[in-house]
Order: sequence, then structure tokens, then C-alpha cells
Amino acid sequence: MNDQSGGFPQNGAVAPFTDPGLPNAGLRDLVLAARAKPQSQLNPAEVWRVIRKWWWLIAGIVFACLLAAIAISLLITPEYRARTTLEINREGVQPVQMGELQPMQSFFQDRDYINTQAGLLRSRALAERVVRGLNLANDPNVVNPEIDRSARANVAANIIAGSISVEPVRDSRLIALSVESTSPDLAARVANSYAETFIRSSLERRFEANSYARNFLEQRLGTIRSRLEQSERQLVAYAQRQGIVTLNVNSGSDGGARTEQPIDALSLVALNNALQEARANRIASEQRYRQAQMNPTTTQAMNNQAIQELEGRRAQLEAEYQEKLGIFQPNYPQMQALRTRIDTLDREIARVSRSVSSSLRSEFEAARIQESELQSRVDGLTRNLLSLRERSIQYTILQRDVDTNRALYDALLQRYKEVGVAGGVGMNAVSVVDRAQVPTAPFRPNIPFNLVIGLLTGLVVGFGLAFGLEWMDDTIKTPDDVTSKLQIASLGVIPAAPKGSSVQDDLSDSRSQISEAYQSVRTALQFSTEHGVPRTLLISSTRAGEGKSSTALSVAHAMASLGASVLLIDADLRKPSFRGPSSQSDGLSNLLAGSEKFEACIHPTSQEGLFLLPAGKVPPNPAELLAAGRFAWLLEHVAQMFDYVVVDGPPVLGLADAPLLASHCEGTLMVIEAGAIRRTAAINAVNRLRAADANIVGGILTKFNATKSGYGYGYGYGYGYGGGKYAYAEGDKPKRQIELLKSA
Repeated sequence: MNDQSGGFPQNGAVAPFTDPGLPNAGLRDLVLAARAKPQSQLNPAEVWRVIRKWWWLIAGIVFACLLAAIAISLLITPEYRARTTLEINREGVQPVQMGELQPMQSFFQDRDYINTQAGLLRSRALAERVVRGLNLANDPNVVNPEIDRSARANVAANIIAGSISVEPVRDSRLIALSVESTSPDLAARVANSYAETFIRSSLERRFEANSYARNFLEQRLGTIRSRLEQSERQLVAYAQRQGIVTLNVNSGSDGGARTEQPIDALSLVALNNALQEARANRIASEQRYRQAQMNPTTTQAMNNQAIQELEGRRAQLEAEYQEKLGIFQPNYPQMQALRTRIDTLDREIARVSRSVSSSLRSEFEAARIQESELQSRVDGLTRNLLSLRERSIQYTILQRDVDTNRALYDALLQRYKEVGVAGGVGMNAVSVVDRAQVPTAPFRPNIPFNLVIGLLTGLVVGFGLAFGLEWMDDTIKTPDDVTSKLQIASLGVIPAAPKGSSVQDDLSDSRSQISEAYQSVRTALQFSTEHGVPRTLLISSTRAGEGKSSTALSVAHAMASLGASVLLIDADLRKPSFRGPSSQSDGLSNLLAGSEKFEACIHPTSQEGLFLLPAGKVPPNPAELLAAGRFAWLLEHVAQMFDYVVVDGPPVLGLADAPLLASHCEGTLMVIEAGAIRRTAAINAVNRLRAADANIVGGILTKFNATKSGYGYGYGYGYGYGGGKYAYAEGDKPKRQIELLKSA
């Protein structure tokens, strides 16, 4: 492949890269899939990366929150809590509730009752009674003695009401009452006083309710009794004046409910039923009569026995006549005799049919007369009933008033008896289960709990701040960012080089991290197209200083190390990174200007199979020189001479050179410095290349520090490198040089 004497390769045969450890189609599919489908930006790996990056910030915030929790715990005044437990016993009757008595356990089925008792415990009225009972208004541990005497009770009630806590115990009839105070003795005294005062107030409310209910019911019973007697007298007097007589009848299926009905109404119901039956009979007889009139051969006529016999005899004679008609003439005497007999039977049948019709008419007339008589009686009763109803309007009003007064009187009388019984056998609804004891230790501050709260607060604030800073930092930091934010395949990650090391040293050691990383990039490039590594590959970046030239040299070196002939072209005509044997050596600019001296411009290097085409003299118009069209011819010509051509192009942003070069190269590789290039700038660079029909095979992340990443937030282009960043002649700084050219 290579001329060992330093000449150019004599053919363009490509030595394909092969790696038995990687399936060709498999890696290509992965690269294409990564290019087509961006990965999720929030995943466990990303979370772990953020935690590892900002662990010092999270740890510092957690430590500060723990110190704050300890300080607050030490500064808080100790507080004591005394607790007493109350039982809400079963209630009896409700004194003024109308209707049937409630079951004794109904209130415990309804949790609202327990909540009501808890609300009474929290009431301000109960707090005021406790203050008066314990004389807390004059206690200096509760109220400042310098406050006006009239305001002390109000202040003490506010303090006591704010210090209690009432909690119903779930699925039980118990209520836990807690009192908090800086004095343990005061907390116990207030808790016990609350329980005793609440029991007394419950008894007072019960007796007051019973007494009030009895007095109220006595007054109402007297009023309702007088009203009931008066309404009954009015009802009887009106019925006598109007002559209204009613009967009690059953109105329910069980026979228990009875209502009053007028006698005429009962008679009208019976006659109306008879009228409906007579009307049905009349309609049926009339229908039979009409059918007989229109068609003598009706069903009634056909069912008559005499007619059936005559019809049978006529049928026999008719059959005989038809039989002999084939032998004798109709005027034959025997035939005439048969016809005479048939006619006689026809007349007899007609006579009998008329008789049947006459009987149907008689039946119809009788049914009509019966219907008419019943209708007359019904009409008469209807008129009487309508007149009675007009007279019964006031009667109904009076009857309803009597029924209402009687029902109200019965209900009040029953309730009055119940109140008397309940008032005699009632019991207290509240009892003390556990009295409050003087607490021996404060419940606040709770140092372990405060430390847990401080730890959780520190973790939340630390993680929130870390992820907030990470969200604000929209630079390209990880290989996932290359795929998800730029929509291009990530072909590799290049770690940050140690201080003082050179590219030549890293490439010469095949086991160094950087050398291994670039070999991985070479392998990924092998599967970026259908035929392997692009024959002509442009390497560019968003801005200067991202490791573009180092990547171009390293990729070319990696390809040449496998036995392929590789040409490295320095196409940055503004600020070249490589130079030839001397500063006046011809290069790319000379070939683009019209020179065809390839042998004078292309130089072998110390790496076998690797050749360099430097930029040459810096032209005044690089973009116009590249756009003239000669670069495409040059690229095609050198592609026939070498297996692979690696073009080190200028940065994309701010210049037109990179898109021009990308449009002529088979593939373009983007170099992105980890944590230094913002997403917007990188996307703009990728879009500019795609607008020039560039085939972006992927991107690599350079200067990546897995344990400690320093992220820059500058967006400036900063195109300030110059003078040949890599010097390939002897005489420069030894540790920062790469001796690319062969020594003489």
C-alpha cells in the first residue's frame, strides 16, 4: 500500500477495516437508530451523572441543614404534653326529635356525633370555664401580670385554647385530649380540668334540654288539644246541616287503613259496573243483529239445527238433480219434480232464517232497554253525587283539619311521655378513661425527628439545586446529549488529556486512554456507511479549541496504523493547524490556486502510511478559493491516490468554509468539547452543515472528564488560535509538539 521510500501509493485500492469482534450490520443499525430516535434526557444514568458531578454541593447543603436542625433543636424551649382519654358513652333519646325513637347505637354509627363532641372540646366557651375553674387569669406562668385585669381572662382563654389538641381515636368511642405547656404540672392540671369541665357541661346541657322540652311540650299539648276539640265540633255541625252521611271503608290491602265514603258514591260504583256490563251485552247483541240483516247466512243462522237439517236435505236433492241431469232433460217430469222440491226447501230455509233474525232483533231491543234504564239511574246518582261534592268541599277541609290536629296531638303526647321517662333514667354521655399524668420528659424539641427533617430538607434542596443548575446548563456534556439534543449519532468519547502530555505521546502508546478512545471512533466510523469508513471525511467543530485538529490527526493515525494509506489535509486556510517542512512550504492553497505539483505539496510523516497536505500560504480570500470548484477536483484526484482522505476543516460558526468543504466530502464528523458548547450553538452548526447537503456521520465528545466536569457557558466564537498549533519541524517546545514529518 505504501511506498517505503517516501513516495505516494501507486493505486487506489482500499484496505477495508475489519474487526472480528463487532458485527458490521449490528453496529450500523445501532448508529442509524441513534441518529433517528433521540434518547430520553432523564434516565438513571443521567441522574447518577448529575449526582456524581454535584455531590459536593448536595453534601454541603445536607450538612448545613443538619447543623441548622441541631441549632434550632437546642434553641427551642422544652415543651411538655399531658394527655387524657375520654369515652363518649351511648346516648338515650333526643328530647325534641319528632317521630320514632332512634336506636341507642345510632349515633355511634354516625361519625358526625363523635366529631361534634370533639368540636365541643375545642370550643372557646369550654376554655373560658377551665380558666375560671383553675384561676389561670392570675397565674404568672400563663398570663403576664402587668396586663390589665379585665383582659387577663381573655388572654388566658386564647392561650389555653391554642394549647389543646383533640383527636378522635379511629374506629372507637374514645377521644384523646392533649395539652401542651412549658410547665409539666400546668399541662396535667389543665388536661384534667378540661375533662371534668366537659363532663359537667354535658350534664348541664342534658338536664337543661329535658327541662326545656317538658315545658315546651306541655304548652304545645294544651294548645293542640283545644284546637282539636274545636275542629271536631265544627265538622259534626256542618255534616248535620248539609245532611252528609258517610261510611268507613277499607282503603288498604291489609284492611288496616279506613276512609269515609258517601253512600251515593258506593251505589254509583255498583250501578256503574252494571251499566258497563249492560252496555257490553247491548253492543254484542246489536252486532249479531246487524250481521244477520246484512248476511242471512250468519253464524247464528248456520248454527240453527232446523236450518242445518234443511240445508242437508237440499244438498242431497241438489246432488241427485245434478246426477240425473246427465241422463234427462230439465223439462223431464222427474227433473221438474226434483226442482220443485229444491225450491220448496229454499223457501223453508229463508223462512227459518227470517225467524232467527227476528229473535236476534228482540234480544237486541231488550239489551238496549236495560242499558237505557241503567244509564238513567247512573245519571241521577251522578247528579246527586256532584251536588254532594259541592257541599262536601267545606266538609273535607274541616275533616283534614281534624286529622291534622289529631296526628299532631298524638305525636306530642307520645313525645311528652318519652321525655318524662328519659329525664328520669338518663346517664352521663362522657366519662374519663385515663387521667392526665405529670409528664417527666419534654416532647419538643424532638432531636431525632428534627435531624430527619433536616436531612430530608437538605436532600430535597440539594438535589433540587443540583438538577436546577444542570437544567440551566444547556451545554453538550454527555454522549446522550449528542444523540438527544443534536439528533446525530454519538461515535465516541475522548477523555481529557493529562496536563503536560502531547498528542504524539498519547498516540504512540496504544494502551493509553486517548489512543483507545480514538481506535473506538475509528471502529464506529467503519460502520457509519454501507461500504465502511467514508473515503473522504471532513472533521469540523462548532468553534475553535474543541480538539478538532487533534481528532483529525488521531483518526488519520488510527486508520494508517491498520495498513491503509491516509492523506491528512489541513483545509483551515485561515488559521492552519499543521505546517510542512518549512513555513514557506506549498500546500492546499497552492493546489487550489492552480498548481498541480502534488509531489511538492504532499509530505510523508513519521507514521507509516500517513501523509500530510498542509494548508500552505494563507490566502486573502479562503472562502472564494474553496468555492471556485477546484477543491472538488482535488478531492477526487487525491481519493484515487490514497485509501482514505481526512480533511481538517475550520469551525462552522462564523465561517463559510466548513459548509463548502462538507458539501464535497463523503462524510462529516462533528467534534464537540464536553461542557463547553451550548446546545443552540451546536444545533446551529449542525443545521448549517445539513443545509449544505453534508452527510454528518456522527459526533464525538472531547475533553470529557467522567469524575469532574468543568462546564463553560461562553457562546463566543473565539477564533483565536494561530501560528500552527501543532509544529512538525524540530526546534519548538518538546512536550507540546508532534513530530509529524519524517526527519531528513
